[in-house]
Amino acid sequence: MKRLTVSGCILLLLSLSAWAQEVRQEVTIQGSSFFPKETTDSGIKSRPTYSGGVLAGYRFNINKWLAVEGNYDYFRNSEKYSNSAGSTFVPTSVHAITGLAVFKIPTSGLMKYYLRPYALAGGGAMIFDPRDANSVSKQTQGSFAYGVGADLPVAKHIAIRAEYRGLIYKVPDFGVSPLRMDKFTHAAVPSAGLVFIF
Repeated sequence: MKRLTVSGCILLLLSLSAWAQEVRQEVTIQGSSFFPKETTDSGIKSRPTYSGGVLAGYRFNINKWLAVEGNYDYFRNSEKYSNSAGSTFVPTSVHAITGLAVFKIPTSGLMKYYLRPYALAGGGAMIFDPRDANSVSKQTQGSFAYGVGADLPVAKHIAIRAEYRGLIYKVPDFGVSPLRMDKFTHAAVPSAGLVFIF
């Protein structure tokens, strides 16, 4: 019985050791761009401005083909609305917080050493925070996120990441009824930066 217990403990430790070597954590910091789409509904037109931003993220690799990650994006843009009565301009800080499933696409031959492609899907929240808080209210909208990307290893614990994500969310109205569209829109969010693997 003692030998069986010792053998079981050794087997468990070896299994945990192998599992720990496969599971890696990643932290990324990337420069990004925010390209929201123009949207029209019921005589109101929403034309947000394009802007640059920053993305910070954490990825936990469950196995060789699946990971989960959390990201935080920050952009400064302006939400522009127009209708027959005139136009409104709202300078805004946009915070996007997303949780994603990452599906790693298998590669073969030499390609697996040079490029690690993946697809992702998930959801989160977009927080539209007016920089002039006296005129309109902060608003949070739920969002769906999807995308593709690839990592290019440059050292044992560092890679370069290039990624495209799409964000689908309701057009913000900041609690102002004349701006209410009740319609979904899309923003393209390409990004690139460094990944630190540990």
